Amino acid sequence: MYAVRIGADDSPRHLHWGPVLDAEELQALPDAASPAASSFEADAAPDELAPQTGARFGPAGLQVRFADGTRGAQWHFAGHRVEGGELRLRLVDRRYPLAAELCYRVRPDSDVIERWTELTHTGTEYPGPVAVDDPITVDGPTAVDGPITVDRLDSASWTAPALPDYRLSHLVGGWNSEFQLYRDRLPVAETVLTSRRGLTSHHANPWLALDDGTAGEDDGEVWSTALAWSGSWRVTVHRDPVGRTTWTGGFGHEGLCWTLGPGETLRTPVFAGLYTRGGFGAASRAWHTYIRAHVLPFPDRDRPVLYNSWEATGFHVDHPGQLHLARLAARVGAELFVVDDGWFGARTSDRAGLGDWTPRPSAFPDGLRPLADEVHGLGMDFGLWVEPEMVNRDSDLFRAHPDWVVHTPARDATELRNQLMLNFARPEVQAWVLRTLDGLVRDNAVDWLKWDANRVVTEAGWPGHPDPDRLWIDHTRAVYRIMDRLRADHPGLRIEACAGGGGRVDLGILARTDQAWTSDNTDAVDRIGIQHGFSQVFPAQTMAAWVTDSPNVTTGRATPLRFRFHVAMAGALGLGGDLTHWSEEELDEAARLVARYKEIRPLVQHGRQHRLSGPGGVTGMHYASEDGAEHAVLAWRPTTRFGHPPTALALPALDPEARYLDLDEGTTHSGAVLARHGIDPALPEGDYASSLIRLRRTA
Repeated sequence: MYAVRIGADDSPRHLHWGPVLDAEELQALPDAASPAASSFEADAAPDELAPQTGARFGPAGLQVRFADGTRGAQWHFAGHRVEGGELRLRLVDRRYPLAAELCYRVRPDSDVIERWTELTHTGTEYPGPVAVDDPITVDGPTAVDGPITVDRLDSASWTAPALPDYRLSHLVGGWNSEFQLYRDRLPVAETVLTSRRGLTSHHANPWLALDDGTAGEDDGEVWSTALAWSGSWRVTVHRDPVGRTTWTGGFGHEGLCWTLGPGETLRTPVFAGLYTRGGFGAASRAWHTYIRAHVLPFPDRDRPVLYNSWEATGFHVDHPGQLHLARLAARVGAELFVVDDGWFGARTSDRAGLGDWTPRPSAFPDGLRPLADEVHGLGMDFGLWVEPEMVNRDSDLFRAHPDWVVHTPARDATELRNQLMLNFARPEVQAWVLRTLDGLVRDNAVDWLKWDANRVVTEAGWPGHPDPDRLWIDHTRAVYRIMDRLRADHPGLRIEACAGGGGRVDLGILARTDQAWTSDNTDAVDRIGIQHGFSQVFPAQTMAAWVTDSPNVTTGRATPLRFRFHVAMAGALGLGGDLTHWSEEELDEAARLVARYKEIRPLVQHGRQHRLSGPGGVTGMHYASEDGAEHAVLAWRPTTRFGHPPTALALPALDPEARYLDLDEGTTHSGAVLARHGIDPALPEGDYASSLIRLRRTA
């Protein structure tokens, strides 16, 4: 339940977020208009979006400047509207041509609350000054039609209830080490989580969770939020000395500003929030259910077992080599073959060719269509890697349109991975990209695009544009529009999000893609931690997980094929090794393991996920069907320790009143024993041990 009250100053104030209360209990909550303890303290009632005026000294989610230099908004509450599951609170400034709608949306099958803000310059429609009891009288605005500068517009502010203590959970990392879960006591301070890179980033993710420091995987109250945005973002968590904890977040980072002209509206992305009881596991499952039901475009589709050629060939891509790999991929059970980087233009290294999206004649003398037809003939879908937001200086596109790149004329351009970034905010660039990708998909019977982005924004500029900081918003929105249009024009097309690994994974990009490339690091041991963090908010069907070569190309670690498969089976399974170097025995084992994955795929991709942790360094994932009848358990032990013998792995999600059949061993177990004492995962001896257990409820 989420409750809001309109304060004495007409500003929406937070009242309650937590368990359901009846009307009498709501009325008994502390009055939102209670005075501050002294003239030095902030207003006692937390805002739904703090407007930078009044006795407010925390982070302001709305920061505006009018043409005469006045800052901040002072609201008159102009009413509300309810339509279906959506509530809108209408606010107008008392003296300036500014209006806002704070928007809330709930759905009958979820406890997730979606919130966003719409800010409008009312221009000549300004209703005139509102009568207020104020000793300072102002007759009206000095510049009704002047521009309004928006220095900050967050989607929403959230407030946690009074708790004995606060603990913050969030995701940190870097390239090759994304989604590392960090959980620690929240300091009495302002804690800023942000990306200034123009992408969601590898280093942080716009999801966080708060609890009182005692919640566990299966018990405790958790308040969590996630921002649906794939560009720069910022979330500021403020724990003040008197015990109040709030956070405010939205698109853009500090130092940016946007201009609103008369009649213009700026709408923020959704900042979704969720309250759960049942610990971090229950919170994750609620997010997974919400994402499947209300974010993913086609949640009921099985994610195919794909093969990607990158680690096998690098830039040495040609028709015969790709066809040979495709035949091997089909042999082991792949359902999709993806040609990665190196198939186009003058692309024989990362120094040339980006932007020239035509097949390299020396590699594909008859174009890509013959390869696509042969892949389809092998029973697989055909996919291509693209990086449409980027360009090399050494490309026909850059030579023809050097002004299309993001740049500041008086500054040297920073090249990252030897490439520059196209300004998708420019309409002519959007039109070219859409036309190019549309033709690529149509002419080559492409079923799958892996959309990559291997650099971030630097020297951000838009020469000649009156509002250049709009680049930070409009580029991301253009990516969304192009993806949406491609999918609308090609209904069977699937898109995989990628940004040098997991640099762009959030609810915004997942609303128009099928899955995300989790990390360029495919080392199975490292992936256990990466996938654990990913699972805090994102469901397994969106998590691309590959089996690659041993020793691993990133870490040099050698691991058994079985272990690599069992770790990758926890998500959308893929293969990315050089199959031409795999032995006959390895290819046969891979085919058996792919077949095993397909048996449990409905549970992994569409079931309820439970994270497991046992003694002796054993961790795992338990997937259960919605009706609780079918179960799959993946268990991993990267290392062994002397004096720590293997022990049973408890499965607390099982029904203690039921009995379960082990489908592989043929033995029947008590649900109470499995839930409380556990099951023997039958791990092999030594390091890098793993197992897969399938259970079926029999009574």
